[in-house]
Amino acid sequence: MLVSGCASIDFDYPRTPSTALTDTAETLLGQKYAPAIAANAPNESGFHTLPDGIDALAARLLLAERAEKSIDLQYYLIKNDLIGRAFLHALVRAADRGVRVRLLLDDVFTKGYDVGMAALQHHPNFEIRIYNPFNRGSAGRVLGALKDFGRVNRRMHNKSFTVDNQVTIIGGRNIASEYFAAREDVNFGDLDVIGIGPVVRDVSTMFDEYWNHPTALPVAAFYREESEDPEGDMERLRATLSDAYDNVPHSEYREAVLERYTEFARADNDIFAWSPYRLVYDSPDKGIKDNKEQTELMAYRLLEELVDAEHQMIIVSPYFVPRKAGIARFKSIREKGVEVIVITNSLSANNQFSVHGGYAPARKPLLEAGVKIYEARADSDLAGAELVAASGATATLHTKAFVIDRTETFIGSFNFDPRSAFLNTEMGVLIEDPVLAAEAADTVFENIPSEAYELYLDDGDLRWRAYDDGAEVVYDKEPQTSWWDRFLAGFMRILPIRSQL
Repeated sequence: MLVSGCASIDFDYPRTPSTALTDTAETLLGQKYAPAIAANAPNESGFHTLPDGIDALAARLLLAERAEKSIDLQYYLIKNDLIGRAFLHALVRAADRGVRVRLLLDDVFTKGYDVGMAALQHHPNFEIRIYNPFNRGSAGRVLGALKDFGRVNRRMHNKSFTVDNQVTIIGGRNIASEYFAAREDVNFGDLDVIGIGPVVRDVSTMFDEYWNHPTALPVAAFYREESEDPEGDMERLRATLSDAYDNVPHSEYREAVLERYTEFARADNDIFAWSPYRLVYDSPDKGIKDNKEQTELMAYRLLEELVDAEHQMIIVSPYFVPRKAGIARFKSIREKGVEVIVITNSLSANNQFSVHGGYAPARKPLLEAGVKIYEARADSDLAGAELVAASGATATLHTKAFVIDRTETFIGSFNFDPRSAFLNTEMGVLIEDPVLAAEAADTVFENIPSEAYELYLDDGDLRWRAYDDGAEVVYDKEPQTSWWDRFLAGFMRILPIRSQL
């Protein structure tokens, strides 16, 4: 019964290779950014950070609206919620104008999406490919995971959004309401960066590598149910997406998005800081287990940056799971006299009990080595969340970044955990700008007292120091958690799953 309920995947399904469009200099965006690009060095790109979720959404919607020739985007997940549907509506509107849209999506969170993806695939200007798809059928995902775990365990975690090959957004955000401060129960603090100049071509080159890779398959390679009314399916989907776009939650939130949309539309090129950079990313071959030995891992390139630190490193990672070798590496960095600061999620803020269970045993040895650890609070204030009456929402850190010696900043999708290092594909950008790096470091130190717990050891026991209304408060247990939360996280520690976290 299991075998009969598992639909296979046709990895030989015919695909037409395509690449990023290069004849885009005359587009509105091409003309807008050309003077700034010409005025700066060929090895420099312009960057503007997006720490605010409302800004991040407004920038994406504006760029989709301004697209004239192409939109290339890849994401780990696009959720079927109001923000996800509003975002897809903006893409469909662009495709309706004649813009070529190429959407590359990981398959881990697409259950139930096949009909909608097949409908989109019928649009003449909208093409979808799925990275490393699971088997379909009544038992497809379950059986596929059991018999082909080595393949489906490897996911594409990259996040990029590139318009007219002239501007790109990369960082930590997926497409769902919680990444843009639009939920009432939980929201993620995250970070993206807009890039213009040569970095855009680099992102497009990376995207083409993934798009034309054997692991990226059209929907028809695994979903073979023929619709009796494909045009009707597309119209029904268009109506659903349009309704979501018109009903982005809460009028105050919608007005804030539109206000930031307008501000971005009027902004000139002065918002960009120009600096040398390096785009770093894993090869899509990382998704093929048999090719892993031939693949240079992005994690090793990031490690080279960290070990070269001379004075200070600040690591911000929601999922921080250093294993024995990682702990030893941090110790050796500390022995050089480098200040090491780690900001990650507290148990109350972490949306993954298993990850916290993998991280927790590393705290004492790291503190003993002199590493400073801060854990984000679940009651942190996230900009924009107040607009959806989310004052009681759980705040979860989701930013993936680090700052080295206040001169270099990394922003991307990479978590400091074994999954990002060895299993999932990742990407990000190293920006060599002392001003941006100093601003990022200063922001961290400004926010720590009100937004995070400081961990320290008291006669070998863990303690959490916080400041509430200026008064110091010390906890001897994981703050803002129940005994059940602590039990689950503790139970996860004994499971042999740290290599999967």
